[in-house]
Amino acid sequence: MSARSNWPPEVGAPVPARTPSDGPQITHAECRKCGTHIAGLDGRYSCGVCGWVNHHSEGHRELPTAEDDTDTTNHLA
Repeated sequence: MSARSNWPPEVGAPVPARTPSDGPQITHAECRKCGTHIAGLDGRYSCGVCGWVNHHSEGHRELPTAEDDTDTTNHLA
C-alpha cells in the first residue's frame, strides 16, 4: 500500500519563515592576543595558535547548569 497523499500540493501557499535554533550558534572573532581569525560557540573562543581563551562570562547566553544535563550515563566525575 502506498503512503502517498492524493491531495494536490497548495500552489502559492506562503512558506513559513525559518526561525533560529535554540541550540548553540557558531560565532567568529579575532584573537585578542595574536589576531588570528577564530570561531567559537555563542561568543566563547579559544585560539589554537597562541592559546588565548576568553572568559566564559563573555558568551552570548548563559551556560547550562548541571541540572540541565539530562544525560546521566557519564559517571566519570
